[in-house]
Amino acid sequence: MTMNTVARPGRQKPVSEGAAECRILGIDPGSRVTGFGVLDSTRSSICYVASGCLRVDGRSMTQRLKLIFEELSQVITEYRPVEVAIETVFLNRNADSALKLGQARGAAVCAAVMHDLEVSEYSPTQIKQALVGKGNAAKPQVQHMVQMLLQLDGRPQADAADALAVALCHQRVRQTLQRMNEPHRFARSRFR
Repeated sequence: MTMNTVARPGRQKPVSEGAAECRILGIDPGSRVTGFGVLDSTRSSICYVASGCLRVDGRSMTQRLKLIFEELSQVITEYRPVEVAIETVFLNRNADSALKLGQARGAAVCAAVMHDLEVSEYSPTQIKQALVGKGNAAKPQVQHMVQMLLQLDGRPQADAADALAVALCHQRVRQTLQRMNEPHRFARSRFR
């Protein structure tokens, strides 16, 4: 098993104890390569923390699932996210591939749940819509938007970019829900 991690310590910042801040772990599950991305989110900004790929090639499926669980548990322990977001399984023409992807996703969800983290799920269409503006965007478009939104020096690897896209999608949904639950700041001033 190899774990390729890309981190930019110059852009990394710790999460303070303030209620407005949240560390999000995005996961792009795969039976051979599982991407992860970690972001810090405040009410007004988003900050890249780390991203990478867990490669589990060349082993039996049960061993790959074990490694996905163990390595994501290690990522969770190291980066201490508050929330986790994961891509849902899309229907594939190949039932065997969809089943393996579902099993890898299950191992990732179990790693988060075992650390008492709540998991939010987003479809590939929802993620692409949130980042690119259209649900049928190509992978290079998603990679480009991740690079631009997070102001990364280079284009992240495809699986890491997908995981960061999941985290960005969750951050946007989270911000929208927070705004909807806040009383309107200007409502009183209009009627005085």
